[in-house]
Amino acid sequence: MNLTISKEQILVGLQAVQNVVGARTTLPILSNVLLRAEKDRVEFTATDLDVTVVCAVEAKVKKAGGTTVPVKKLFGIVRELNGNEIEIETDDKNITVIRCGPSYYKIHGLSAEEFPPLPKFKDDKKVSLQQETIKGMMRKTSFAVSTDESRYVLNGIFFSLKDHKMTMVATDGRRLALADEEADISEKSSGEFIVPAKAVAELNRLLQEKGDVEIKYGDNQASFALKDDKGFSVLLITKLIEGNYPNYKQVIPTETKERIALVREEFLQALRRAEIMTSEKANSVKMTFGKNSLAITANSPEVGEARESLAVNYKGKEMAIAFNPRYLIDALNALTEDEVFFELIDELSPGVLKINGPFLYVVMPMRLS
Repeated sequence: MNLTISKEQILVGLQAVQNVVGARTTLPILSNVLLRAEKDRVEFTATDLDVTVVCAVEAKVKKAGGTTVPVKKLFGIVRELNGNEIEIETDDKNITVIRCGPSYYKIHGLSAEEFPPLPKFKDDKKVSLQQETIKGMMRKTSFAVSTDESRYVLNGIFFSLKDHKMTMVATDGRRLALADEEADISEKSSGEFIVPAKAVAELNRLLQEKGDVEIKYGDNQASFALKDDKGFSVLLITKLIEGNYPNYKQVIPTETKERIALVREEFLQALRRAEIMTSEKANSVKMTFGKNSLAITANSPEVGEARESLAVNYKGKEMAIAFNPRYLIDALNALTEDEVFFELIDELSPGVLKINGPFLYVVMPMRLS
């Protein structure tokens, strides 16, 4: 293999894929990045066997071929090089030479044949959406994914493709975030699957504001092919979480007694300030709705107390309800709308945060001390 590539292009390729490589791995090949050069491009592939990322970038290929080299070493070298044109040449013993101006490096790699092959997907289970849409839906749900490994089906985002709609749901049992968007989904492509947290984190990092993403899925794997208008393409393949996602619809309240409009930024800042006065033992804030006012108070014996007041349009009877402030802050941080709506039934029922759009967030109340 012999190619010339700009420093900018090789960094784009390596930065896209290197995150999935674990620091400690029992298989040496999994510490390596696969380089495949052909025509006028080079493809970088890295995997930890659960998540695989492939990124193709432009290069001048003199001789097509492939090899694998330790990804952290290659990235370290390239990042520090002083020129713009980098020449990469690999011999039949998988020794790769890197030249750039006066710099010369030689890295020992492993054969491309040893690298785990990519799975194939059938063409019937697929859907295409804009990257911006998927990015927005993931931002509005991924913060609510559970980190409790004993409830592994909750350690990811649940995707549902049906009735010309794509729905994403995440919950940790104490809160639930749901976003949906209309999508062109054929009868054959309908189905549901759970994408694990590591793949979600990578997608949050890789998805762009422009371009499309094509999602394909099978029984135990899914792929996300990202393409933008500049010809930049990334493919992410992930194993899916096996098991049945709980019936999330039964958690969503079907009625509401009070619907209060709030200025998102004002509400968020007040909660952030009040959260400072909570402690591990007393990690709740009390929200008291009175006539045209909302009082947010935090009180912990060992720290002290906080009180914040907001003017709101509220005409109902006085109601006090307590929440973990972090759960509300996470959701408000993930939104971009100026106005949010908080729906309540009573002191003991879940609160629901909504916007003028396809999103809702259910949060369980805490006991008032």
